[in-house]
This record gives sequence, structure tokens and C-alpha cells, in this order.
Amino acid sequence: GLGYIPKEFIFVYFLGLPESIVAAACSRSGQCVLHVDSRSYYGGNWASFSFSGLLSWIKEYQEKRDKEEWATWQELILETEEAIALRKKDQTIQHVEVICYASQESDEHVEELGVVQKNPTSVTSASSNDPLDSMGTACSDTSELTAQLSEPDTAQEVPKGDMPLGNENCGGDAECSQSPLEQEKAENVPVEDVDSTKKNRITYSQIVKEGRRFNIDLTSKLLYSRGLLIDLLIKSNVSRYAEFKSVTRILGYQEGNVLQVPCSRADVFNSKKLSMVEKRMLMKFLTFCLDYEQHHDDYKAYEDCTFSEYLKTQRLTPNLQHFVLHSIAMVSETSTSTLDGLRETRNFLQCLGRYGNTPFLFPLYGQGEMPQCFCRMCAVFGGTYCLNHAVQCLVVDKGSGKCKAIIDQCGQRISAKHFIVEDSCLSEQTCSNVTYRQILRAVLITDRSVLKADSDQQISVLTVPPQEPGSAAIQVIELCSSTMTCMKGTYLIHLTCPSSKKTAREDLELVVRKLFTPYDEAELVWVYPKALFSVLFSSSDLSLGNMIHSHCFKSMAEELFQLILPNEEFCPPPPNPEDIIFDGDGDQPEVPAPKPDTTEKITGQGDEEEKSAKEMTARQETLL
Repeated sequence: GLGYIPKEFIFVYFLGLPESIVAAACSRSGQCVLHVDSRSYYGGNWASFSFSGLLSWIKEYQEKRDKEEWATWQELILETEEAIALRKKDQTIQHVEVICYASQESDEHVEELGVVQKNPTSVTSASSNDPLDSMGTACSDTSELTAQLSEPDTAQEVPKGDMPLGNENCGGDAECSQSPLEQEKAENVPVEDVDSTKKNRITYSQIVKEGRRFNIDLTSKLLYSRGLLIDLLIKSNVSRYAEFKSVTRILGYQEGNVLQVPCSRADVFNSKKLSMVEKRMLMKFLTFCLDYEQHHDDYKAYEDCTFSEYLKTQRLTPNLQHFVLHSIAMVSETSTSTLDGLRETRNFLQCLGRYGNTPFLFPLYGQGEMPQCFCRMCAVFGGTYCLNHAVQCLVVDKGSGKCKAIIDQCGQRISAKHFIVEDSCLSEQTCSNVTYRQILRAVLITDRSVLKADSDQQISVLTVPPQEPGSAAIQVIELCSSTMTCMKGTYLIHLTCPSSKKTAREDLELVVRKLFTPYDEAELVWVYPKALFSVLFSSSDLSLGNMIHSHCFKSMAEELFQLILPNEEFCPPPPNPEDIIFDGDGDQPEVPAPKPDTTEKITGQGDEEEKSAKEMTARQETLL
């Protein structure tokens, strides 16, 4: 059992971000909080894992058997009560598939501390020329991931060069037709030496050896620099527990090319890829978006239209419409209304320049730091945490419909003032009237950036428009090693999109093929980043918020907090250490008396000086 438990406290089950914020707010308001999770790590579906931790998490989700048997609880339910059974296993994440493309030499035996042991008898090989075709044979056991893999063919690699807005990738001496946005022609980069390429190739053994360098997020979102969550972190001083880096690039995807999009005023006017007319068009529209609510007549007639249709009525070229829709507003082309599109554009613009040249921030060591920061705050103000402890059921009073207690895995009945339970642990029958949006996720480890730059330490956001009718746009977040989420020489790529099909592989395969196609030795082609390892899965989106940013979770937590403590301030600033009064501080301390020796010494020295001065005066009077 949990041992001693206070009589009046708030019980919080699961350690996701919203639950952690509520727990911290309640603890800060002087409430006694008990925060419990059946898993062995903080963060729930917001957790971050090292590479070996990710393999263990994958294995756990692929196991079909339930956990150990729990103590019986039926005899603890009274006649006036009913029990709501909770799930033994989280089912919000499904269809987990793993593909390993990186090669591993057979004579190497390396492992990260705690990694799943290698099984030499299990061999899973991914085709080096077309690894995505091997997705259908994804590993069903993480022991296969550490098996000896076949060495892929290796040849010359040609880095993908910078592509200005509107430019197309041209090979050889072929000419490209130029529009006002296409003022420069891409040129082939000299072919690298084959031996040098083999020497610099990253193997699976290296990934395992540097596994602790990785912090791989289950949920990948960014923070608006002026968003609600950042404001909460600053106000509550929880920001002292975390560090952040500014996203450095906003990228776009057009006609098969990845290109950098100018979004700030400085970027627009410094861009050599936009004509003066286009610069004026764009700046006029962005200026209007900043205070669009003051010009209601300008968009009143288009309130019932989609934002995409509204952009077509403005004086914007098709290229400008494209990156306003997908790279600035970052909204759907078919379902976002004009008002929602203008609101998202304004949010983007208002956040520019606060901490960097883009509106987004990313926490060092991954998004898993966010719930842990609030858990630290809760613990500082007296909260208690218990991991690896499951709850079997909720005990509800039949008359009032209120939850009275819970029964844990040991058969212990625990009563509390309030119970906060993440809905992912409720059964489908209990949540039959609630429909959750399904999102698809892919996490890839690659050997280079999707867009080459002067610096290899770039944090990029890319929106890939729908590639097929009926499909959704895909949000791509690319993290470099300076974010402390991957080893040096690699990048961590997060792909997220709403589900339109059954599995992540079916929805994301086309985009992964276009962005991460390995080099084919048979012919000279442009080299895209090479995928070394990937995991794909589907997840229930319990927030129903935006795919790219996470400020909605603050609103969810505050609303729940107000239901529990309506007269308390939500996460007030922490007290000044100088103003903290401890027990016994009311007694006035005694003022120490000066040391006698020191006083006598000082007094004696003063008397001698006064006596000398009188004698000198007497001598002067005598001489006169």
C-alpha cells in the first residue's frame, strides 16, 4: 500500500502535462497532493526516453499480456456505491512499428547501460535501396532491433543544397524557368569520395553506444514565445527548472523542394528571392493581420469562407498564399475558417522577436521536461509522488454521482477531497459519448538536415501540404544535437498529422519517401537525408488542440483548477525568500553587546588624543 495518507488531500492519477500543472497549482495553493502513476517514468504520454528507454517502451506496448494480477476489491464496495473499473494498460497508443536502417558490423559488441540485450538469432534486414518497403515487416520485438543487420550499399553522397523560395531543384546543365521568386538556379554539389562517405557513416552500434545522448519525445510540440504556457512558466517561476532554445528556421515544402520561408520583417526585406512588389504585398497583408479585428469590414464578407479562399481574394501571388497558409498560419487548407486563419496568423506575428527570429521555443532535453518541471514545483510545496502504483477502480456514490474513493492495486481503499484522473485510463464504455481525434506520429533518426545550411545546429519547423486528396498536412519538427535530444552528427525528426487512414505507416509513408530517400549506388541522384532508425505509432489526441503548439494545455489545467479551488489564484508567483516567515520567527533576537575589550580600547585611544590636543593648546598660549 501507500502507507500513511493524510485525511484531506487531492488525488491525481497519471503524470501527463495537464495533470502535472493542476497538481503543481493545488500544491502551491497549500493543498496536500498525492500524485500517482502506474508507469515507472514521469510524463505519461509526454515522456522523453533515451534510446534504450525507447526500446523498453516499445517492447512494453507491443506486449499483449496484461500486468500481474491485482488484489480483489469487490468486498470494499458498499451497497450505496458502485465501482468504475480502470484499464490495466494504456490503449491511447497503438500500431507501434519499428524500422532500423542503419548497419551494424558483426564483430562489434556494444550496448548502452540498460539496453535490451542483443539476440544474435533474430535478424531483421532493411533493404538499403528502398527501406520504406520494409515497413510491412516492422519488428515485433525490440530484441530484433539489436540483431546484426545487413550492411547497405554505400556510394557517393551529394548534399542537398539551399533552395530559395519558389526555386526548383535542377540537375546537371538543365535550365530552370525563373519567375520573380526564382532568381537563382540550384547547382549540383561536387560528389563526395566513397571512402570518406563510408568512414562518416553512422551505424546502429554508434547509436546504441551514444544512446544516452537521445531524448526522444512521445509528444512533439513547440511553445509560442508569447503563449499561455510560457507566460505560466514565467509567472510561477517554474521556468527556473528548464532551459529553452529558439527555433531557428521556418521551412516550406513546394513542388518537391524544401525551402526557407521569410517570416519576420527583417527576413522579408533582406530576402533576395522576393521582388519589391511581393515584399510590399506581403508586408501589407501581415500588417493587416496584426490588427485585423479593427478592420472588420475588410473580411466581413468572407467569414463563412475558408482561409484559403480568403487568401485568393487578397493581392498575394500563389507562392505567397502558399507559405502564409502552411508556414505562418499553419492551418488546414480545407477546414480552417477565415477568422481562425487570421487569428493564427496574428498569434504567429505577435510572438516574433521576443526570444529569436521565429515565434517558437523548444525545451532542452525534450518536451518531457515540461511535466517534470511542474512535478518539481508540486514537490517543493509538499506534493507526494508514487510511481509504479496502479489504481483498480473509482468508487462512486450512487446517489450523488460523486467519486468518494479509489482502490489501488494492493486492495487499499483511499479517500480524498478531490480526484483528478486522466481519461485515457477510463474504459471505452465509460467514455462512449466522447470522440477523440487520432493523430499519427513518426520519429526518425537521420544523418543530416532536410535543408543544408551554413550551421549544422538548426532547429526547423516544416509543414508539408497534403500530398493526396483527402489527406492532411504533416507537421515536421527537426531537432539538432544542441537541443540535447540526439547524438552529435544526427538529427531527430518528428512527424505528426491527423489520422485519415488506419496506421501511421500508411499516412506518413509518402512524405517519408520524399524527404528521406537513401542514396542509390546504381545511379547519380540527389541525396536526401538518410533515415537510420524510425518508430511509428498512432495516438489519441486528448487535448484536441493544435498539432504544432501546446498552449491549450494551460487553459485545460486552469479550468480544472477553478472547479476545485474557485477562490484561489492559479499558480501565483512564488514568495520572495526574504518574506518567508518560519515558526519561531516572531521572537525578537537579542542584540549582542559590544565586546568590552574593544570598547575600552577605542575609548582609551580617544582620551589620549583629547589630552594631547589640550597640552598642545596650552603650549601655544604660553608661547604667545
